[in-house]
Amino acid sequence: MSEPSADHILAGLNDEQMAAVTSSAEVLCIRAGAGSGKTRVLTRRIAHGAATDALDPRRVLALTFTRKAAGELNHRLRQLGLRQSAAAGTFHSIALAQLRQRWDEQGERAPTLLDRKVGFVARLLPRTSHDRTTPLDVVGEIEWAKARRILPEKYSAEAEAADRKPPFSGDVIARIYEDYEQTKAKRNLIDFDDILILCGRTLQRDRSAAAAFRWKFRHIFVDEFQDVNPLQFALLKMFVGDEPDLCVVGDSRQAIYAWNGADSSYLDNFEDHFPGAVTVSLRQNYRSTPEILSCASAVLPKHDSLVPTQASGPTPTIRTHARGDVEARAIARELRNAHSSSRRWSDMAVLVRTNAQVVLMSELCGELGVPVHARTDRKLLDRPEINDALDEMRTAPTLELALNDLSTKLANSADDDPVEVDEGADDHRSLVEAFIRLGRDHLAVDPAATVQSFVSALKTGATDLMNAPGDAVDITTFHAAKGLEWDIVHVAGMERGLSPIGHAKTPEALEEEHRLVYVALTRARKKLHLHWAQERLFGDRVSNRNPSPMLDVIAAASRGEDPRSRRKGAARHASNAKKNLRAKNGGKAESRVPDDDPILVALKSWRSSVAKANDVPAFVVFHDSTL
Repeated sequence: MSEPSADHILAGLNDEQMAAVTSSAEVLCIRAGAGSGKTRVLTRRIAHGAATDALDPRRVLALTFTRKAAGELNHRLRQLGLRQSAAAGTFHSIALAQLRQRWDEQGERAPTLLDRKVGFVARLLPRTSHDRTTPLDVVGEIEWAKARRILPEKYSAEAEAADRKPPFSGDVIARIYEDYEQTKAKRNLIDFDDILILCGRTLQRDRSAAAAFRWKFRHIFVDEFQDVNPLQFALLKMFVGDEPDLCVVGDSRQAIYAWNGADSSYLDNFEDHFPGAVTVSLRQNYRSTPEILSCASAVLPKHDSLVPTQASGPTPTIRTHARGDVEARAIARELRNAHSSSRRWSDMAVLVRTNAQVVLMSELCGELGVPVHARTDRKLLDRPEINDALDEMRTAPTLELALNDLSTKLANSADDDPVEVDEGADDHRSLVEAFIRLGRDHLAVDPAATVQSFVSALKTGATDLMNAPGDAVDITTFHAAKGLEWDIVHVAGMERGLSPIGHAKTPEALEEEHRLVYVALTRARKKLHLHWAQERLFGDRVSNRNPSPMLDVIAAASRGEDPRSRRKGAARHASNAKKNLRAKNGGKAESRVPDDDPILVALKSWRSSVAKANDVPAFVVFHDSTL
């Protein structure tokens, strides 16, 4: 196969993509919106550089955040006819390769990689009562701190400033963090964050090693740059040195990992970090209909809207359901009705905010004969709460007794009078409840099942008792959906406490929740359906729910209104209404109106007729509290 010509590589690109691919800038920032063809542009920039002798593909390093993304990039380059494959890998894999080479050259004993930190950290915790998930939460705090380049002595102040919610006080976490680092050092262990730290330190201290690296990898490309954390950025600066040849691609609208240490300001302020850099924006969206893009843009009114290129399609819908199980069954029926000889199950997806919702939605869809593939952020058997449940079950003589005991213990642990149920905070509990139901499903198939046979089924099919082989509907979290797309997308659980999640209190956290919903909405190519339930069941508790505040602007956008003006108007009217209400009630903000009040009944009747005429839920016209 001959090398591709420059004209062949540029064929089919729009003007913005062409500018990004052909730019002669040594430092280039490509701001690529959802569905704008960022991978296409990244690979063609590499291929075009090779075709025009602007770069040597053997000296290209493409940094990604997953091995899958690295493989996809090289696959695209081979499709373009590039003979010499570029080096592509994650920050960690590239850094570890450099360290291993150095250790071999220096004849040093390589440290052992600590890839299972939870048990290691558990032995360092205070001897106080804590549950099985506490070590995992502590590991999360340590990883966040190391990603942010925060030393143990600075942890407490930095965590408080970031409004972190650790399982112990900041001082206690700091002591555990310090013990963790010292114990690793004594045992010649390193964790994944240490790989980046050690590689950066080596390049900083050893000029010859740094020069060799920069000669070998003269041209560096970084994908999903909005997800870079301070530790990765510091390493990137060491990679490129004082004469960078760098191209980054990212979208700050899809920055959804700040909770894990990522910092999208490196993308937003790229020119400050690399003076003289050139920026190109990709604004044309090739994925979604104009109607879907309009609703997604309404969630992030401060950002410029993408330009649609697809033909107009159906208006996105918002559906209200009486209960969570009713919502799930309604979605399952819609999926079943949409499936046909021309539309595969895998062309459709259900997106939810939490892992617990994935399990519950999968179970209820399966009951109605919809094959599903459940994608959670972590495997079910890797969850510490599930392992804790299995430990308790192993002593029971039968699976049925084990499940009954576990169910009883879970019911007894519930709060007697919860003020507000936050499904994000209840994720652990909800997963155990779903796990119990999976056990009962297993018993229905095999009444003589033992705990061990159930565990074997989990390991082999990995309930994947709930994962159908072959063609199936994807059910996944908003986070896990990033980078994927489907013809039809159902977004479930659009309620306060889920979207935005209940523990998001700061302006920064709430902005990230909006970006997360934006990511979910922009996964849809042709049809988008949003759902919320008025009640959800948590064990034996019934939680009354309220619609997500984002649904208001999404509904306005679906009707062709400017969501920004609607947001301002709604805020002004709400403020005036509250002031008037306080004045009438001696300064009190609430006044209970009987449900059978004739004026209230008349208002609800009027609201219902307006909602039906506009094909929107009643709450979009006015919420009950407003009436």
